[in-house]
Amino acid sequence: MQMPMPVSRNRKVVVMTAGGLNPTIVIQHLARSGMDVEVILEEAESKGEIVRRRARRLGWINALGQLGTMIAARALRRAANRRVAELLTRHNFDRTLPQTVPIHPVTSINAPETAALVDELKPGAILLVSTRLMSVRQLAALPCPVINLHAGINPNYRGQMGGYWSLRENDAENFGATLHLVDAGTDTGGTLYEVRTKPAPSDFISTYPLLLTIAALDITRQSIEDALAGRLAPHMPPGPSALRFPPTLWSWIWCGLMRRIW
Repeated sequence: MQMPMPVSRNRKVVVMTAGGLNPTIVIQHLARSGMDVEVILEEAESKGEIVRRRARRLGWINALGQLGTMIAARALRRAANRRVAELLTRHNFDRTLPQTVPIHPVTSINAPETAALVDELKPGAILLVSTRLMSVRQLAALPCPVINLHAGINPNYRGQMGGYWSLRENDAENFGATLHLVDAGTDTGGTLYEVRTKPAPSDFISTYPLLLTIAALDITRQSIEDALAGRLAPHMPPGPSALRFPPTLWSWIWCGLMRRIW
C-alpha cells in the first residue's frame, strides 16, 4: 500500500543540474509559474570520466564509439542551432537563467557540501535535470522528495537517448519523457507522469532531448506541485526494462543512412 507523502509547508524548489540549455528552460518555466526556485549547479563530469565509466561497463570499443557519435553530432551544430532557435522562439524561451533565481555552485550533487546546502535551503521538493546519478547515501540524507526529469519513457527507455531509441526500435508512439521519483537505480523510481510527442523531420539526436524537455514542462511543474502538496502517487509502469546508452558512431551512421533516423 502506497503511504501518503507528507504535506510540505515550504514552497521552495531546488533544481539540481550540471547546466545546459534543457535545465535552463525548465528553470525558466518554473520561475514563470511563480515557484520559489533556487539552483544547485554541479561541476559537469569530464568526457574522460564518462568514457572510462562506460568502458568499465561496456568495453572500450563501445565507449569510444559512443564518444564518436557525440563528437559527430556536434559537427552538425549549425543544423541543430536552427532547430533549437525555432523551438525557443515558438515557446518563448531564451538561453539564460532568470536573474532572480539564486545559483549555488557545488562540486557534485553527491558531495557533503550539497547535503549541507540542502539543509540550509530547506526545500519542499528537489528536481534533478541533467545531473550525474545521485548516490544512495546522498538520496537517503535529503529531507524531501527527489524527482527526475527523464527524456525517455520508462522502463523501456531508461538511461540516455530514450527518444532516439524509441524511433530506432519502431516504437515512435513512445517518443516521450517521464517524471519519476529518484531511487537507487538508473531511472527505476516510480513514475509520476509521462508525456509523448512527435519529432519534426528537422529533429535528430542533438535536438530530441530539447524537444522532449519542452513537451514535459507542464508535467514537471505538476510533479513538483504534487510533491509540495503531499499528493505524489508514483506507480510502476508495465513493460520491459532496458538501460540505454548513446549509439556507437558506426551504428548511428548506419541507421541514419539506411533508415533516416539520425
